Amino acid sequence: MSKTLPVAALVLNALVWGISWWPFKQLQAAGLHPLWATAVMFGIATVVLLLWRRGAVRSTLGHPGLWGLALAAGLTNISFNWAVTAGDVVRVVLLFYLMPAWSVLLAWWLLGEKPTALRLAQLALAMAGVALVLLPPDGALQRLATGFGLTDALAIAGGAGFALTNILLRRLHKAPDDARALAMFAGCLATALVGASIGTWAGAWPGLPAPTLPWVALVCGMALLFLAGNYGLQYGAARLAAGTTALVMLSEVIFASASSVLLGQAQLTWPVVVGGVLILTGALLSIRQTSAHSPTP
Repeated sequence: MSKTLPVAALVLNALVWGISWWPFKQLQAAGLHPLWATAVMFGIATVVLLLWRRGAVRSTLGHPGLWGLALAAGLTNISFNWAVTAGDVVRVVLLFYLMPAWSVLLAWWLLGEKPTALRLAQLALAMAGVALVLLPPDGALQRLATGFGLTDALAIAGGAGFALTNILLRRLHKAPDDARALAMFAGCLATALVGASIGTWAGAWPGLPAPTLPWVALVCGMALLFLAGNYGLQYGAARLAAGTTALVMLSEVIFASASSVLLGQAQLTWPVVVGGVLILTGALLSIRQTSAHSPTP
């Protein structure tokens, strides 16, 4: 079977998420906080999915384990979307891609997969990369913690949530694609709506602004792109080896970094570049080990 279409589907997913920072920043400028934007986008995507796949609700209710997947996907999305809107895009994406490192620890805890020496080396490389990415401009190691901000915490939390999402997808592989997709979209809608409402109630940010054609059109377009990206991920991941899927998904770093640097939304310093190389090397080690233990479909 040709791998061209499955790879293209994964690249579509990576492209959607790699450039998603731009519409979120535009919506923020229009007065729409990223949590409200996430809630509206995934609300639209959920409605479209329900209209398109009418049996999805029944399938979802038939797999109670999908509640955990919904929560993990929701926390991943609100963390990443908030971080990439408020912070330096390259820094956020690199910290988010600590995901393979968290996968080592979560797989040990949830799946009983004891880490090998290669896995531990991957973890050490990734953590060294984080230290460099978070290093203050003056390079003072004793002030490493002072360079750590809210967007960094959100990016790391998003990566951990993504790792948990992937592990739960492995555990729930027998659930239909539509059920998994609905659980993930509904989870993103619910967590974003709760978080946005609490923030507005507490006065941390304003509520939904009055609808205008530009931001409504942008939100609707992103909702459809996220829907297409999710199905692209599921289509590609079901037809390619796990290592191949992970390797293709790393293209998100390229899309995000290139677009943000070209548009002047991120700065590449040597510590960030070297730290990024270490983080991605850790990810590649994870892919190599996954490929060695995963049969090609």
